[in-house]
Amino acid sequence: MNWIASLPCTRAEAEALSGEIPALDALPQPPVVVTREVDEDSGRWQLDVYLDNKPDAALLDLLRSLVPSARDDRPIVEPLPDADWVTISQQGLEPVRAGRFFVHSSSFADRIPPGTTPFLIDASQAFGTGGHDTTAGCLAMLDRLARRGGNPRNIADIGTGTGLLAFAAVALWPRARVIASDIDPASILVTRENAAINGVPLGRGGGRLTLAVAPGTDHPAIRHRAPYDLVIANILAGPLITLAPDIAAATAPAGHAILAGLIARQMAPVLAAYRAQGFRLAARGGSAEWPCLLLVKRRRYGWRRKERAFHRANPADASFGSW
Repeated sequence: MNWIASLPCTRAEAEALSGEIPALDALPQPPVVVTREVDEDSGRWQLDVYLDNKPDAALLDLLRSLVPSARDDRPIVEPLPDADWVTISQQGLEPVRAGRFFVHSSSFADRIPPGTTPFLIDASQAFGTGGHDTTAGCLAMLDRLARRGGNPRNIADIGTGTGLLAFAAVALWPRARVIASDIDPASILVTRENAAINGVPLGRGGGRLTLAVAPGTDHPAIRHRAPYDLVIANILAGPLITLAPDIAAATAPAGHAILAGLIARQMAPVLAAYRAQGFRLAARGGSAEWPCLLLVKRRRYGWRRKERAFHRANPADASFGSW
């Protein structure tokens, strides 16, 4: 028997719960967490937590702590029939149009607008269906880079999730070598499945996608292919700052980096960390709340030791996310 526990929340709380939640991920059986807008007119949002077993009082208290605005509310707890709630909870997602890309689920497969580059990404156990502002912002930024004449031949997607951004890179630059990595083996399995669905060839040559399970850039295949003309990292602010020296080391002079997964108030410390590594901001996209940054690595002459990033995000932010 499955269970669902629901609490009202604010939009800000819902967005804060869009990444990993260490307090829940540490549980023996981590639940599936979904936030949704209940009423657009009133701005009401709701937190739904899908569990394998009926939650006890301690777990309900933990859920209330995630949404301080509901600290005085009693969670609504109801039994559910056995089902794959990871997928069901995300069914019916509206398609996303970002630049030339049209990202859709199976239910919209017969409604693809002409002139778009479509990708079928059904709900799964990995992040990146295109519906979140961070993923849509990265897709639009990739399209923008291509329209400006960018022609990277060696690309890395760090923290690939469903593989969507790597697929977009292959579509934009079909002669480029692209590698996609994620710290979560389940994400790489999902990416492999999605590549087959969308006709993205896997392999090591130009126009093919290589997959790797890796924390950040720490993988022999990623290191062997460096330096990259383009590095994509749609993760979270804490890991972005931690990885700044490694991403800088992996990026060629005059190469680009697309960074996302941060919220607006985290942009300054993220930029500071990358400026310390020789990057400059070339463009900002995404939404007001979820910026997407296009950086360019400055050309340097002579030898310079790689620096560590001393500009840290809020400690609470740094503890979230994976790469």
